[in-house]
Amino acid sequence: MGVLPKRNDMSHHHLVHGPRHWLLHHVPLLVAALALILVATMALGVSVGAVGIEPHVVWGVIASHLAPGSVEVTWSPGRDNIVWEVRLPRVILGAIVGASLALVGAALQSVTRNPLSDPHLLGISSGAALGAIIVLLHVGMIFGLATLPIFAFVGALLTTFIVVGAATLTRSTGASRLVLAGVAVSFVITSAGSLGIFLGDPRAAHTVLFWMLGGLGLAQWSQLVFPLGALAICGAWLIGRARFLNAMTLGDESATALGIPAGRFRLAVFVACAILTGAAVAFSGVISFVGLMIPHIVRMVVGGDYRRVLPLSALVGAIFLVAADMLARVIIPPQDLPIGIITGLVGGIFFLGLLRRNASMG
Repeated sequence: MGVLPKRNDMSHHHLVHGPRHWLLHHVPLLVAALALILVATMALGVSVGAVGIEPHVVWGVIASHLAPGSVEVTWSPGRDNIVWEVRLPRVILGAIVGASLALVGAALQSVTRNPLSDPHLLGISSGAALGAIIVLLHVGMIFGLATLPIFAFVGALLTTFIVVGAATLTRSTGASRLVLAGVAVSFVITSAGSLGIFLGDPRAAHTVLFWMLGGLGLAQWSQLVFPLGALAICGAWLIGRARFLNAMTLGDESATALGIPAGRFRLAVFVACAILTGAAVAFSGVISFVGLMIPHIVRMVVGGDYRRVLPLSALVGAIFLVAADMLARVIIPPQDLPIGIITGLVGGIFFLGLLRRNASMG
């Protein structure tokens, strides 16, 4: 197993020159710098909006809630409410969802050996969305706050099993064929979701359609525990299996020769990705292309070793989605532009650029 990172790095050796070479040898510094950028971006995200709030007020409000009496309250109750109850949960949710989707994209690109894999293309997002649609329009919150993430996770997991089953029935269990099966299943699941919207209450359907475009405006403190818990558990599991993911990029036969049960490990990764995607989609709606873009950007900078790709993808994904949400709030104030429009526009352009780059390299 010890040779895996070396081989993976060598495959990207021609990409590593100048600053990239320095970054490869100073990854902890890069992680620390990205963490600081994330905190700064989140603080700016709380400050920016239809009502601008000074940064010192933002930090003051946060300090007053975390340690009551530690600072003198010089701001109005309205600003306190905007910072603590509206914007801070929103930017935290954005960071969690961005990190989760980026981790899912990176992991799927490894186990499917397809650079275009992400939770949206494989149908996992569509399955999670279908589960949420069933809750919002037909079932209701039968399990309280946990209803939405439970149904979204079940939808994502069932879709994952359907994709694997469809690939097996068509005798196309290879990694690249698995992606094609995912795309086909995604169309079917999306159609089922559209039928669910059509048959639901028209007034509620309007809310669901907005949610389907992606957004963080409904974030609440009481709900953050679900996506945060999924990220902590599944994210740690994926990062702890970074060497396995390195092996999977070499192919099933090579991974098996190194003692990794390729099929079983791929299924385990799919389950972890379903949990992450379900928890994210349940509270943010369908946000596409984050899982496709971010791992590619990270690999362009630090190479293909998943011990670096996974934690850096999580940080960059968090920064990207918080920044995208900030942009969505200021384009047409006081209205919120659905964040899925922003990520879809940026991701579509990136997708075309990636296809062009792959074509020129091929």
